[in-house]
Amino acid sequence: MSLHISAKTGEIADFVLMPGDPLRAKWIADTFMKDVSCYNEVRGMLGFTGTYQGKKVSVQGSGMGIPSALIYGTELIREYGVKTIIRVGTAGALQGHLKLRDLVIALSASTTSGVNREYFGPGEYAPTADFNLLQRAVEAAKALGLTFEAGNILSTDAFYPPSEDAYTPWKEHGVLCVEMETAGLYSLAARHGIRALTILTISDSLVRGEHSSASDREKSFADMARLALHCR
Repeated sequence: MSLHISAKTGEIADFVLMPGDPLRAKWIADTFMKDVSCYNEVRGMLGFTGTYQGKKVSVQGSGMGIPSALIYGTELIREYGVKTIIRVGTAGALQGHLKLRDLVIALSASTTSGVNREYFGPGEYAPTADFNLLQRAVEAAKALGLTFEAGNILSTDAFYPPSEDAYTPWKEHGVLCVEMETAGLYSLAARHGIRALTILTISDSLVRGEHSSASDREKSFADMARLALHCR
């Protein structure tokens, strides 16, 4: 048992999917997993363990933003021996060719967050996905017939940007989309020697001003969750 997770030793798999929304964690468990048990309800941040295609997997809500994600990621690693974390979530497209419901696999994560300055001072660390896990996701996507983009994304601390042109430099450098957790997760994984990957669904286009409907979000989230589970 840790400060924010009430699971007992052995109740969490070494392979964890980590959506921000705890209700998405429940939805993944209910939709894809068998023999499911809930191991955490502390602060409403639900966590579940079950099996997928005969393999033990867990799914743990992390809340929104890098600080919250790092709380749950750190406790999963330090207290429960988790070796693989795959973040699954939504993102806003920064490139015009990305459409609603497109899948993005985050090769690396630029960031406006200052979280890594705690470790590197003025130095610039480049948070990057685990290559073998990335390769497994690419192979799984092809096997499942899912199209995707892979590349650099942006992790920001501000859900609402400070100005209309705040993302312009990132767009000009080919950054695919923006979300709020991956740079922290990739840095945490590197620090502890575990594997991490982020798989995202485009839910909004910051280029076209488009937004997904509730039904579209559910369908595309299913593709993303299925892809992440196939990385087990």
